[in-house]
Amino acid sequence: MEHRTLGKSGLRVSAMGLGLMSMSGTYGKSDDEQSIRVIHAALDRGVDFLDSSDLYGWGHNEQLLGRALKGWRKGVIVATKFGNVQNPDGKGNLVDGRPAYVAQACDASLTRLGVDVIDLYYQHRVDPKVPIEETVGAMARLVERGKVRAIGLSEAAPETIRRGHAVYPIAAVQSEYSLLYRDPGEDTIAACRALGISFVAYSPLGRGLLSATIKRTADIPEDDRRRSHPRFQDANLDHNMALVGRIAEMASSKGCTPSQLALAWVLAQGEDIVPIPGTKRLEYLGENLGALAVTLTGDDLARLDEAMPRGAAKGGRYPEAQMKAVQL
Repeated sequence: MEHRTLGKSGLRVSAMGLGLMSMSGTYGKSDDEQSIRVIHAALDRGVDFLDSSDLYGWGHNEQLLGRALKGWRKGVIVATKFGNVQNPDGKGNLVDGRPAYVAQACDASLTRLGVDVIDLYYQHRVDPKVPIEETVGAMARLVERGKVRAIGLSEAAPETIRRGHAVYPIAAVQSEYSLLYRDPGEDTIAACRALGISFVAYSPLGRGLLSATIKRTADIPEDDRRRSHPRFQDANLDHNMALVGRIAEMASSKGCTPSQLALAWVLAQGEDIVPIPGTKRLEYLGENLGALAVTLTGDDLARLDEAMPRGAAKGGRYPEAQMKAVQL
């Protein structure tokens, strides 16, 4: 397994990580024992970068990862996030970046994970009410206290990244990035490269669209949150699947699956980029890892850019209410 270094932190991670969000009910029902088998299979195959959050299942995901890590902790880079808090009325989430909350959230995550230190600790969403300098300063104190090894930001705008990095070195910035959804990821990547910060690409398969297995809304389970995402609705879905059809044709000519071609594209964008495709199924884990064996030539990359240019997708990345928490 190829490894890549996260910023200037010294953390070395597998070139492809594993996102764990889907293991906590986001995309329909999940099974804890099956999820743990997927995590162990990933570790057996050299995937040592596991991505969780206190948001996923409101603590369930970290507890699940903690169970999976028993007897497996050595050599694993554990990443988790804080910042989202439940709204008492149940209508959407709140964001909290206050220094006192940073310390409180970290202690809670350490307990759920059952570990002594979090390798990479992200602010999941930037709190507009709290200067980023204060939040990052509190995260830096976690490093000083030995509770965290490196820090990161998620869905932060370039100027926020620069301000935070001036307080304490940011190892990685995490945002959605895929062949289908390149905005605003490519602007963020440019800002990170200027500062020596790595970029972690979540949803590198466009939340499943680039697998070419979703043809209509009915293909998405009733209890799957993707049904509320604009990209999967009506004419947007038809438009996006027409784009994906071009990728599927190219994948066939390359002797790989559409998912593998899409992941190979992300991997080819630079050694400072690490995709973390998520899955709760062993067969998809194996398929995703197969992307590591797909080699793309300069001509291949040019053809992919032509088939799916930046900004070609239709439909927002999140429902309108959730987009308000994403910095652009």
